[in-house]
Order: sequence, then structure tokens, then C-alpha cells
Amino acid sequence: MGTETTIDTGTDELLCVIRDRVAIITLNRPEARNAMSDNLTPASRNMIKTCGENPEGGALLITGAGTAFCAGGNGQGMGANRDKKKLEMSHDERVADLQERQRLLTGALVSVRKPTIAALPGPAVGAGLALAMACDIRIAAQSAFLSTGYLKVGLSGDYGIAWLLTRLVGTSRARELMFTCERVDAARCETIGLVNRVVPDDRLQAEAFALAKSIAEGPTIAIRYMKDNLDEALMFDFATARDHEAERMIRTQVTADHREAVQAFIDKRKPVFRGG
Repeated sequence: MGTETTIDTGTDELLCVIRDRVAIITLNRPEARNAMSDNLTPASRNMIKTCGENPEGGALLITGAGTAFCAGGNGQGMGANRDKKKLEMSHDERVADLQERQRLLTGALVSVRKPTIAALPGPAVGAGLALAMACDIRIAAQSAFLSTGYLKVGLSGDYGIAWLLTRLVGTSRARELMFTCERVDAARCETIGLVNRVVPDDRLQAEAFALAKSIAEGPTIAIRYMKDNLDEALMFDFATARDHEAERMIRTQVTADHREAVQAFIDKRKPVFRGG
């Protein structure tokens, strides 16, 4: 029997439970296609940080309620409807404010040292797409689609979307998707590498959770070092990355989880990892 703990997010617009070592964060504004809001966005930042640091969770699974993942920014807060306090800010203050909000959302998500998975029941657009791409793995329902979205509202993009998109699909494809604002269906998303796999709509949550659970049950120190190695593969030359891999490899060789894996192999049983 699995265990489940409900985490108070401070708002009904975001739900969070830890089930079988998987922290499940659900954007819960289905009537607005889970678009960001003044309640949802800060709660999401807080939960990413909280779940990233909580030793009870071995993986993060982020999804959306209803038939959307996240429609991005709140359209009702654009143009003449923008927050008056922000309109009164100087240019530099507005830049600094957005930089901080980005750092605490997609920046924090990329920095989490646990595997992160996005389960996409439907559209992921604009900042919602950036949120999905900031995860390590993306699983999409067959009816889902992705779009950069910014072109349609005359904006250039935020939350690291250009950086994330370029690293997932390459320079040429990223430029095409940004400049055209194309609506990319799930099958093509899988073909070009925007998502890892596509599953039937009614199987999305079960399959995403099963994957997250299988990873969360793994050796946490080794997985954290794997994530460090993979991140550094995009930053360092081969020799430097290889040397860092060696250092982390030696560290994992003296962990309790490694000893347990070796003993389980000898005993012909499944290892039970405890994170040591």
C-alpha cells in the first residue's frame, strides 16, 4: 500500500501531494487552462523549492488539472489590464522584477537535483512551455500540443524559453518555432524531441506517475550526480566533463546504496535504496 502526504500550498490554484516518494504538483486553474496567476505562480515557486529540498520526495511530477498543462501568462493581466504597481515601476525595476521571478520558477526547477517530469494533458504555451521544458522529461497526451505563443501577443519571450528550446530541438528548429508560433501536435513534438513520449490521454497520469515512481525508488546520490554530469555536458569541454564524472563516480562507489546494489545482485533480488 502506497503512502500519500498532502502539502499545503497556500492556495486552491496549486495542489501538491507526495505519493510513494513522488512529489506531484498540479496546476489547478482548469477554467483558465492553468494559466499563471497572482496566486498560482508564487505558490508554484514555493512548491518547487519545497519539494526539491524535501527528502521524502525522490522525484517531482508537474502536471495540470483538466485538459491543459499551462497556457502561460495570464492574458487578462496584459496591456491596459496590467498591474498598476508594475506600470509605476521604472524600466530597470521591471527588468529586475522579471529576472527574479524567472530565477525562482524555471531557474529553480532546472536547479532541482532530483529528476523532474512534466505530464502534459493538453496545451503548454508560452511560459507554460518554458515550465515544461525546464523539466528533465516530458510525457504528453495524444491530444496535447505545444506552442511558443509569444509572437501572437507581440512579446519576445521569457522564463528562459529560447535557451531551453534551443537545447531541446536545435538552433534552426527553435528559431522556426519562435518566429512562426506554430501549434505543434504531440506526435510531431515527439519526432523533433520536444517531448520524450506520447501516450493515450486516459493513460497519461498513470504512465507519468509510474515513470516518476520508478526513478524516485533509485539511488538518490547517484541520480543527483548523473544530473550534474548531464548538465555539465552542455557547459564544459569533454576533458573537463570527463574529469568531473570520475570524481563523482568515486564518490558513489563508497555509498550505502552502491553496497546495497552489489549485495542485491549477489542475492538475486531487487535492491532497496535508502539514499545513503
